[in-house]
This record gives sequence, C-alpha cells and structure tokens, in this order.
Amino acid sequence: MPLLRLDGLTVRFGAHTALDGVDLDVAEREIVSVLGPSGSGKSTLLRAVAGLRPADAGTVLLGGEDQSAVPTHRRGLGLMFQDHQLFPQRDVGGNIAFGLRMRGVPRRAAQERVAELLDLVGLPGAAGRSVGSLSGGEQQRVALARALAPRPRLLMLDEPLGQLDRGLRERLVVELRQLFRGLGTTVLAVTHDQGEAFALADRVVVMRAGRIAQSGSPAEVWQRPASEFVARFLGFRNVTGATVRGGVAQTPWGAVPVPEGTPDGVGRLLIRPAGVSFTGDGGDGGADAAAQAGPRCTVTARTFRGERVVVLLDPERGPQLEASVPLRHAPAEGERVRVVFDPREVVPLAGGEPADG
Repeated sequence: MPLLRLDGLTVRFGAHTALDGVDLDVAEREIVSVLGPSGSGKSTLLRAVAGLRPADAGTVLLGGEDQSAVPTHRRGLGLMFQDHQLFPQRDVGGNIAFGLRMRGVPRRAAQERVAELLDLVGLPGAAGRSVGSLSGGEQQRVALARALAPRPRLLMLDEPLGQLDRGLRERLVVELRQLFRGLGTTVLAVTHDQGEAFALADRVVVMRAGRIAQSGSPAEVWQRPASEFVARFLGFRNVTGATVRGGVAQTPWGAVPVPEGTPDGVGRLLIRPAGVSFTGDGGDGGADAAAQAGPRCTVTARTFRGERVVVLLDPERGPQLEASVPLRHAPAEGERVRVVFDPREVVPLAGGEPADG
C-alpha cells in the first residue's frame, strides 16, 4: 500500500476546476516532484493533501486512512513553503523547536533534536542566531529543519527554493536529495522549475489544467515526453506534424527515420536536439549520404552549454530546428550545414495533425 494515495481528487473554485479527478500514489521513501506551469493545479494539489483546501470530490489516503475528517495538524505532515514563514521574533532554535513544543516534546529532548537537525542541514551551533541575520540559503535550511523536526511521515515542499538565486538553488537541490535519501523521508514537492524537479525527484509528475499529463522517472519524462504539451513545456522546439509509413515519417523537414515499432499513421513527432547532427559543409557528400540526410540549413545562433552547444538552424524547408552538439563539432554562425536525424532521438507524441505540404 502506498503511503499517499489520491483517488479522483477534485477541487473547484467556483466555475473553475483546479484539480480534475487526479489519481496519484506516492510510495514510502519516494521523492515525487509535481511540475507544471502556473495554473496547472500543482499547489492546489499540495494544499488539498495537507487539508488546507477541502476536496469537492475524491479522497486523500495517508497510510490507507481517509483524511477527509482529519485536520491539518493531525495528519503527520511536514510543510515547507517558498517564503519559509519563519518567526522573526524567535531565534533559529526556537523556530525549529516550534512544532516539537506544540506536540508536547520535553524541553531537553527538543533541544537535542534541534542540535541534531542543525548538524544535518549544515548549520551546526546556529540555534541562538537571529533569523534576520541569516542568508536566503540559511533561512531555507532552517525552514527545512523545522519541517523535519517532528519526524513527519510525509514532507511537502511548495516551491522550496523559488526565492534563491540559480547557483544556490542548484547546490541545495543536490544536498536536499542526499539528505532525504539518507533519512528515508517521503517527499511530495511542487515546483515550476524543471531543473529543480528533475534533480530532486525519483519520479516527476507533469500537470496540465488540473490533470496529470505524464508521470515517470526523470529520465523517462525527459527522454520520452508523452505529448506535445509535455515536450514543449520541457523546452523542446523540434515538434511537428508527421505521417508515418514503413519506419519513415514525412515531415516539413522531409523524411525522418522513426524508432523501430512506431505505428503507421498521422500524428505529432519530437526530434530531440541531440538527434540532429551534421554531415558537413552542405554539399552532397555522395549519393548515400544525400539519401539519408535531412535539409540543408544555415546556422543562425549558437548558445554555449558547457561541453555542448545548442545550435539554432534555419532549414531550406520547414520551421527552424534546434541541435545540441559537442563543442568541438559546433559549426559557426552563418555556416551552411546539412543535417542528419537519429531515429533513437525521435519521439512519437500523442495526438496532432499531419505535416503541412
């Protein structure tokens, strides 16, 4: 039995349905990130699980028990929000110990737990510090320690790193994952930041308009988006209509090989940037190469991403293409190239219209 089960969870705000029959299981010790654009329902989902927003239909089960009549403070949850919500009149130790005091934990035991958590989050000996003296990253660590203090059976995070700069976010998300794995904490986190979600989670849930658009491991969702919406939300731009016959898709870019087993028919296709490479300087390169290659393109822009370069291409036919290539293979702006499509990086998507032309 999963630790958390949502069965047909529905929440409405007047005529607007924020959650529309959501089914979701979270296993014990699993870290699940709920990802989606603004208005997709991800924060409403978190609030409904916490009991901060009543459900209009469906159930929230924790440990197999229906939570509809259980108030928030009795659900055994740890909550951490984007703005941290630390008490400015209390020092660091007082903030972390707040939940323990509310549960009647003896003073000495609470002090020991505070010291233990400060060590865990990398702030040893900081119990007497004023929260106003803390940096943004330090406040985030104190808020996390406060949420973990009562040993919640489910820790819920709402945009926990949203107010931090990108460099600090990238460091802390790695630390958080290591901490949660070490503690065996079950986590349900919501965020709009893709990098944060994919780095933190065992499983990523992408939401759209109150429903789950896709759920899977970070690798599954990134490598094989289930729909055009998911692909575009993740930032992929090489999406087009296609008609597949006999292992080849006819697209505005011409013939594109598709993975073995792709069914014939009309639909939508994603060519991941890593699946777009170059044959050379735009010349024919021989009959075999010409038969296998895609259109000739002009390089219009390059963006450095460490050891790889994202190259924007203006093809002789069809919409712009994006390629991701090793730095040493990246052509210069203005250069003419001919592209080749790798079927291993071609992803059939759900639904859609045929290619134009």
